[in-house]
Amino acid sequence: MSTGRVYIVRHGNTFDKGDIILRVGGKTDLPLSVSGTEQAEQLAQAFEGIEFRAAYSSDLKRTRQTAEAILGGRPYALAKFLTEVDYGPDEGRPEADVVARLGADALKRWESKAIVPQGWKVDVDDLRTAWQAFLAQCDLHANTLVVTSNGVARFLLDVVGGEKTVPLKLRTGSFGVVDLGAGGPVLTGWDIRPKRLRASRHMQVEQ
Repeated sequence: MSTGRVYIVRHGNTFDKGDIILRVGGKTDLPLSVSGTEQAEQLAQAFEGIEFRAAYSSDLKRTRQTAEAILGGRPYALAKFLTEVDYGPDEGRPEADVVARLGADALKRWESKAIVPQGWKVDVDDLRTAWQAFLAQCDLHANTLVVTSNGVARFLLDVVGGEKTVPLKLRTGSFGVVDLGAGGPVLTGWDIRPKRLRASRHMQVEQ
């Protein structure tokens, strides 16, 4: 029988070129921007012909819109743990203000090591446990789609052994791949943009 795969997708952009970029977390429910909608459409094309036995999204508009573009009307469920983290006093603030408050080094530690900056509300242990529980209930012989945000996706890497082999950040409109099997989940792709994807009946992934 075929090996099941979990595709972890980050939603498309919520800002376009020329916009003031804000730190958007779980309390800021923005829809996809024009370029974000285009990214969702590219993802839909990339996954065309792939059958998903199950699909999940956070309840935020940007993730639901991305999931709906990919699934083309097929059903999906909402999973609370997939909702983006709470950036505390930096929620909804321009990135320049966030850097001014925290310092560039604090943000670099978040991006490279997932060290939570002061004031952000991120339960690291709960997120890792949630990812473990989620993967444990996935069908070992079918494809599963997950649409989430960058702050949540990075903690999957701790569970599948990818935290030291790939950058933690999952760019907007990109995705990762986890293969399931008797030996446990294994990361086989990360931060893949649709144009770098070769789609076939069995979805061959290139890094």
